[in-house]
Amino acid sequence: MNLQQRDEKHLWHPYTQHQTAAKPIGIVKGKDALLWDEDGKEYIDAIASWWVNPYGHSNERLAQAAYKQLTQLEHVLFGGFTHRPAVELAEKLISILPKNQQKVFFSDNGSTAVEVGIKMALQYFFNKGEKRFTVVAFEDAFHGDTFAAMAASGISFFTDAFKEHLLKVVRIPLPKKGSDEAAKKLKEVIAEHHPAAFIFEALVQGASGMQIYEPEALDKLIHIAQENGVITIADEVMTGFGRTGRTFASDYLTHKPDIMCLSKALTGGTIPLAVTTATQEIFDGFYSEDVNKALFHGHTFTANPTGCAIALEAIRILESDEMQANLKRIARRHQEFLVRIAKYPSVENARTLGVILAFDLKTSQNTDYYGSFRNKLYNFFISEGVILRPVGNIIYILPPYIITDAQLDRVYDVLEEAIQKFSNQ
Repeated sequence: MNLQQRDEKHLWHPYTQHQTAAKPIGIVKGKDALLWDEDGKEYIDAIASWWVNPYGHSNERLAQAAYKQLTQLEHVLFGGFTHRPAVELAEKLISILPKNQQKVFFSDNGSTAVEVGIKMALQYFFNKGEKRFTVVAFEDAFHGDTFAAMAASGISFFTDAFKEHLLKVVRIPLPKKGSDEAAKKLKEVIAEHHPAAFIFEALVQGASGMQIYEPEALDKLIHIAQENGVITIADEVMTGFGRTGRTFASDYLTHKPDIMCLSKALTGGTIPLAVTTATQEIFDGFYSEDVNKALFHGHTFTANPTGCAIALEAIRILESDEMQANLKRIARRHQEFLVRIAKYPSVENARTLGVILAFDLKTSQNTDYYGSFRNKLYNFFISEGVILRPVGNIIYILPPYIITDAQLDRVYDVLEEAIQKFSNQ
């Protein structure tokens, strides 16, 4: 039996309707931007394995950091104890985050990072005796699959089965250039609902198809929220650690968020780890002689030493001259590719920021998130040895930072082939 057959017997995959989905591809090896399946076929990982792997598969520096820590202290409970990797990672993060971020809370993944951030905001007001129970979020947002994160998400099929169980969220439109609709709506929501928090994917909505919006517009919304005592939460699970061309998307902003949620690239795609960071003011809202005002949230693997050690090494890699040059190179190549495909009438809303590139492919077919047109595109890319996951008729790439120019050329060529093959179908 091959991996596909053995997989089918016992495994339940994420976001998968097993009755209709194609069989999963059995991957046996990865190196840098490449993956190989059990039949020896080579693939370019053009989305960094769901956006987590910027420094390449089987990265030896990260592997050595893991081995060194595993043979010294693989894990210790974080309740009542601490350890050097957690302390050093927190110190490093605080040194590169916006200056208002002063406290670091560890969890396991992007959803839990958001969950913690929302709980911080809600309990902050509970501890003060203020009745603020509502969260503001963008339309078509995606913040994760735990309950508060689901509530903040606006893509319906992720949450339809759970609507009756979710906290109250009021939505505002994503800002559009030249329009004040989002700001106007936020002011109305604040006046009517007195929300606890405003959560947003900073500058790029990932799961809804890499929808990019202006820093100036987000700045305005953050300013409105903070002026009215609303806690602002930046979900940088996807954008953090270089994706937008700066270390954090929040680095583009004048008004900094009160809470930030980070994961994905934090450990370079090795093992799960996440952090939720906060201002001193947020932390002080829990600091009390009353034990009931503590943040009663934790995970068995909170601040896992091995994960922290890997994350420290991952940040060193990010800060290297080589990696910073790669970020600039990919951003430049993306700009050049947008010029190249501008001649196609079927290419709409072409956009790029940092290493992120996306465009809509005009079609008369079903453009549902997991619809037939999306599946045709996905299958074509896989057949060409390029791993991409279109969102309906939206095609995006978010490559690892170590992708070579030759590999990028191959990805661009396959994208152009797709434009020619599927345009106006």
